[in-house]
Amino acid sequence: MARIIHVAVGVIINNDGNILIAKRPEQVHQGGLWEFPGGKVEQGETLFQALKRELQEELAINVITTEPLIKIRHTYSDKHGDENGDKTVLLDVHKVTKFFGEPQGNEGQPIIWVAPKDLDQYEFPAANRPIITAINLPRRLLITGDATSDDEYLLRTERALIAGIRCVQLRVQNPAAPIFFTLAEKLTQLCDKHLTKLILNTSPQDFLTFNISLPHLGLHLNSQQLMHCDTRPVAQSILLGASCHNTDEIAHAEKIGVDYIFLSPVVSTPSHPNATVIGWENFSHLVEPATVPVFALGGMSEADLPQAIAAGAQGIAGIGAWWDK
Repeated sequence: MARIIHVAVGVIINNDGNILIAKRPEQVHQGGLWEFPGGKVEQGETLFQALKRELQEELAINVITTEPLIKIRHTYSDKHGDENGDKTVLLDVHKVTKFFGEPQGNEGQPIIWVAPKDLDQYEFPAANRPIITAINLPRRLLITGDATSDDEYLLRTERALIAGIRCVQLRVQNPAAPIFFTLAEKLTQLCDKHLTKLILNTSPQDFLTFNISLPHLGLHLNSQQLMHCDTRPVAQSILLGASCHNTDEIAHAEKIGVDYIFLSPVVSTPSHPNATVIGWENFSHLVEPATVPVFALGGMSEADLPQAIAAGAQGIAGIGAWWDK
C-alpha cells in the first residue's frame, strides 16, 4: 500500500506577476529539474504553518497571505521509494500572494523569476505539470450564450473582456454550423486584441480543420465526445478541456490527458431546473482526487467564486455571470 506524503508547495508571485522557481540538487531524485519550492508537512502542522516554515528555511522570506491553487496526487514506483514500497505524494499547492523579504537560495539552490506563460520552457517533474496549467488558467471562464446578431455577440464578449475575463469558450447550439466558424474567426481577432485565451466547443475533427494562429487556442469536448476519445485528440500545445459529471468521466478525461475539467451541474439553473445537481459537498469530494484543474459549472455567479476555491476548484465557469451583464 502506497504511503502518502503531504507536501506544501508555494507558487510565489512578485509585484510583476512573475513566479519563483528553484532547481533541484543534482544528487536527489529528479535532480536538475526545476520545481516550485516547498516541503513536507510535519505532524501537527497546518498547511500554512508548513509553507511558512519551509519558505523561510529555503528562501529566507516571511509568508503573509496565501490562497489555495490545486492539490495533486502523484505516485512514484518503488524504485524511487524505500523499503516500504511505492509512495504517493500529495502536493498541496497554494499561491503566496503576499510575503516579506527578498528570496534567496538559502540551501545553495539556483532560483529565478519566470513569467507564467514561459514556465513551460523549463523542465519540471511530471507531477508539477498541472501546477503550471493551473497558474496559467484564470479563476473565471466565460461560456458564450445567445445573441440576436454577430455584432451583439461580439459586443457581449468584448464587454466581458473589458471587465476582466481572460478565457472565453465559444459554444453555440450547432458547432458544425457555418455560423460557428464565422464567429470563431471574429472572436480570434477580439481575443487576440485582449490577450485572452479562446476555446472552441466543437468536435476534434472540426477543430483540426479550423486554421487560426491565436496563441493558446483551446478545444473543449462535451462528455459524449470525451468518452469517444481513446487518446488525446490534439497536440500538447493546444489547451484541452472536457465536460464531466461523475467519477468515470473524470477518470477518462485524466486518462486521455486533458488539461482542465468542467464539473457540473453544481447547483440548479433556470435552463435545467430538473437536472440532478452535484452540490458543493459532493463537488469537493469529486475534486479531491482529481489531477487537473477543475472549474465549477452550473448556476455559478461571482458570489460563488470563494466557495468554489474553498471546495478545491480552479474557479467558476458560466454564461449568465458575465454574458448577460
